[in-house]
Amino acid sequence: MQLKDTVALVTGGTAGLGLATARRLVAAGARVVVMGRSPETGRAAAARLGPQAVFVAGDVTDDDAVGRVLDAAEELGELRSLVCCAGTTYSKQILGRRVMRLDEFEAVVRTNLIGTFNVVRQAVVRIAAQPLVEEDRGVVITTSSIAAWDGQSGQSAYAASKAAIAGMALPLARELAPHAIRVVDIAPGLFDTRLMQAVPERAVEQLRGQLPHPKRLGAADEFAALAEHVIGNSMLNGESVRLDAGLRMAPI
Repeated sequence: MQLKDTVALVTGGTAGLGLATARRLVAAGARVVVMGRSPETGRAAAARLGPQAVFVAGDVTDDDAVGRVLDAAEELGELRSLVCCAGTTYSKQILGRRVMRLDEFEAVVRTNLIGTFNVVRQAVVRIAAQPLVEEDRGVVITTSSIAAWDGQSGQSAYAASKAAIAGMALPLARELAPHAIRVVDIAPGLFDTRLMQAVPERAVEQLRGQLPHPKRLGAADEFAALAEHVIGNSMLNGESVRLDAGLRMAPI
């Protein structure tokens, strides 16, 4: 599917993987709506992206906010692409000094899993109403993590939410196939994002040492390049694609 003169929505699009993806889609000729919770961060992101991008504030778990964002997207033209990058994490164990509370577990699952599903379920109604262009009406990209398979100690909430996102790709793709809407999940490994920057440098070095090749953190634009390719390649559907330099994380 071609991006030029279409509209894309990127949740979590004000920083990190989402912002890099929005930048890439704008460069490919799309008009992009970026969604995030911080108006200040969002306005700054939209300014950097230029006149083909707009920011709409909202929380992915808020039905009304998602509806407003989708309305704004449709005002720009034909909504064809959705890239879900909004997410959060807590790294706490269930035994020890820093014990994960139930509300913290719920917060991670609510933002990562329920938030992703909430945006997808509303967006595909709009995408399905678009006319067929060649083989596709549109594409949905979700973002899980290699933690879905290789979750480390203390990542129970994060890994559970990301495993569920990865698990949605195939059933959603099958459900949406009659509407010519593809669904692909991207599962990034260690990327140089705000979440990773909060990890102590010693821990980052240990993780980097586990990488087969290349032995570095991924760049956000490398995620964005894969997202752009997924949109353009109609044979990619119903799959979770690991983007991880061959990493299989150790237990701790």
